[in-house]
Amino acid sequence: MRRKQLSRGRWIVVVGCLLVIGLAWLMVWRAGDGLVTRPLTQNGVPMRLIAPADALPAPGVIIAHGFSGSQQLMLGFAYTLARAGYATLLLDFDGHAANPAPLGGEMTRGAAALQANMDAAYAALIAQPEVDGRRVALLGHSMGSGAAMTAGIANPDRYLATVAVSPTDAAVTETEPRNLLLQAGQLEPQFAANAEDLLARAGGANTDFADGRARSFQLIPGVEHITILFSPTAHQTAVGWLGQTFGLPTTVAYTDMRMVWYLVQLAAWLVLVVAITPIIRQPRITTNFRRPPWHMVGLFVAPLAATAVLWLANRFVSIGEVGGVLIAGAQGLWFLVLGLVWLGVGIRPLRPTRPGLWWGLAIFAFLWLVFGLMAQVVWLPWFLIPARLLRWPVLALAFLPWLLAAGWAQQGASMGKRIGWWAGQSMVLMVGLGTAVLLVPSLFFLVLVLPVLPIVLGIMALVGGAVDDPWAYGLGNALFFAWLLLALFPLVG
Repeated sequence: MRRKQLSRGRWIVVVGCLLVIGLAWLMVWRAGDGLVTRPLTQNGVPMRLIAPADALPAPGVIIAHGFSGSQQLMLGFAYTLARAGYATLLLDFDGHAANPAPLGGEMTRGAAALQANMDAAYAALIAQPEVDGRRVALLGHSMGSGAAMTAGIANPDRYLATVAVSPTDAAVTETEPRNLLLQAGQLEPQFAANAEDLLARAGGANTDFADGRARSFQLIPGVEHITILFSPTAHQTAVGWLGQTFGLPTTVAYTDMRMVWYLVQLAAWLVLVVAITPIIRQPRITTNFRRPPWHMVGLFVAPLAATAVLWLANRFVSIGEVGGVLIAGAQGLWFLVLGLVWLGVGIRPLRPTRPGLWWGLAIFAFLWLVFGLMAQVVWLPWFLIPARLLRWPVLALAFLPWLLAAGWAQQGASMGKRIGWWAGQSMVLMVGLGTAVLLVPSLFFLVLVLPVLPIVLGIMALVGGAVDDPWAYGLGNALFFAWLLLALFPLVG
């Protein structure tokens, strides 16, 4: 069969996309101009220093991420504070990102481990020549906010200010931690209410920075638990608070746009895929077959079965820790059951073809590159450490039946029908996983990341559908989805 050629218009789109991608990379790298960036390790905890390049010792700020977070996720605060004159130190808590030590499952043991990590970060920070060890502050998000407030309460002479973003709980008083700023997003009412409660317990609003009694709560408009980390308003509010504590400028001209450029390059890659689809699609490897008229029934029945299995399994084992990765292992089990039921009820799969498998590997390589490579320096620890990498093939195998079923269900469909499949599948999966969270409360964190699921599914459907082979779609997307979850969720002992 004669291979299709791209039209001149499509070639113009391809060249334009490549230029946009190059520009996005340039703008992301320029965020570090004029700053010192240095990887560190203290007591086995991976860290990163980001500080002004001048030789004057600067006030230091330890920046602590939340559950399923990382150094990368907190870079927006780090770059903004560094531009304002602070030496910032980011760390990966136990079990997170590049830290191979498992996160403690028991509450008291886990809290003690977080404080040990914070102590290691403090020791590393004050040892750096760019840092004035007599002037140190804390900033933490969600789980990291609790760790930051607890550290500030325990060491009031060590930390002169604390910024708690999307705060959890801590034993705050009118004097400890010193100079406490609370931030929460307008779209996360539970955390906003908790911030108001913390402010009341800390003695209410106060501007006495000299005695360390300053307290304030700032509601950040238009953001929720994750997007608050990329909010220029949240960044500038922290700069203003710390500036009043240390006598530095309370505003900074820098606005962190790295996440915007990340999204721009991702969109450019996806447009490029659409442009070159005529030469990607390989009819010779497409497996033709008849779908039974009830093939869609499986998609609606399967989540019920998957949720029931998860609920029953949780009665005998701690399902949230299955596979040694919090939540990700449980998701693997849920999707495995869903996929097997969907295949069994509605679709009779055929044997894979060798070209289909090769194209599956190509789809994974493409998604790994366009989704993850820039993410590694913007918001997500994409390079898996060995403890995570060893789990990758097993988790990918668990996702394979679901994505094979999805690939077969959409095979040969028009763009309009594929959009319909994407919308319907997203809705069904979100309802099913939401129900699983209600029945298995230990999976509560899924509620915070579920809104991102349709976006990820859309990217997978667009790239996988360009080849239009079920095995290519299933294999490539299963490898990618497993990698993504292992990059996100913590290791547990």
